[in-house]
Amino acid sequence: MAYLLLILTVLFWSGNFVLGRGVNEIIPPVALAFWRWTGALIILLPFSIKGLIRQRAELRKNIGILTLLAILSVTNFNTFIYHALHATTVVNTVLINSTTPIFIVLIAWLGFKERITTRQTIGVLISFIGLVWIVSHGHPAVLLDLRFSKGDLWTLAAALSWALYTVLLRKRPGNLDPLPFLAALIAIGLVFLLPVYLWEIRSGVTFHFSSTVAASFVYVAVFPSVLSYIFWNRAVAIVGPSKAGIFMHLMPVFSIVLAFMLLGETMAFYHLIGILLIFIGIFLITMVKE
Repeated sequence: MAYLLLILTVLFWSGNFVLGRGVNEIIPPVALAFWRWTGALIILLPFSIKGLIRQRAELRKNIGILTLLAILSVTNFNTFIYHALHATTVVNTVLINSTTPIFIVLIAWLGFKERITTRQTIGVLISFIGLVWIVSHGHPAVLLDLRFSKGDLWTLAAALSWALYTVLLRKRPGNLDPLPFLAALIAIGLVFLLPVYLWEIRSGVTFHFSSTVAASFVYVAVFPSVLSYIFWNRAVAIVGPSKAGIFMHLMPVFSIVLAFMLLGETMAFYHLIGILLIFIGIFLITMVKE
């Protein structure tokens, strides 16, 4: 069940990447992040308000770790990604963001002495090779010609922020129910995101409301926000951050499939090789024990 939750999470996030790139000319990055989380909080409150009131003492007691988790995930991650999608190519964004599993493993090892097995190491490497094979169209040497921009630095910052969030989830208060926990993170994250959004508006960067904008907000609020965060937090609690992180290598796979199904793009042989390598890496990490 945990692995199904991880697969669904990455599928929803892949849609978020596709949408973020598609609306980058009509919705500013901070506005998309701010209204995404505002919508998510509105959706969650009817289901979490009783828990928030009942567990308010526990929330106050753990405000420090909740604030850190909120900044790393709600405030930082998607805001950085949406900035990146305004300034760099999808290939660079997917490649850099998909290094997140490596950061997760390293942070878990350095910060919490989490054991890295030989099979885990091999699995991460094989999965990453599959990722590189896909984004380079089967010719890894072309990656030497990639030029990294300010947008790529935003993506790197997003990857590091999400890796820290995932590893620090082990510090999550165990007696907080999932929905009040997520609602608290979103509310705290919005507090830190609001000044940035106001600065964006003051800079003259705004958007005009339309049916496309409304549909975009609904998607990012429901699927990559509410559902994905519930699924991810639950799965990390079950399988641990290192195993969960490797599933982020599925993001380019789902992006390819979504483009094939929705945009009519073709599926090439190098896609199949890369997808096979990614699944082999995931199998080694999640299914095979020392």
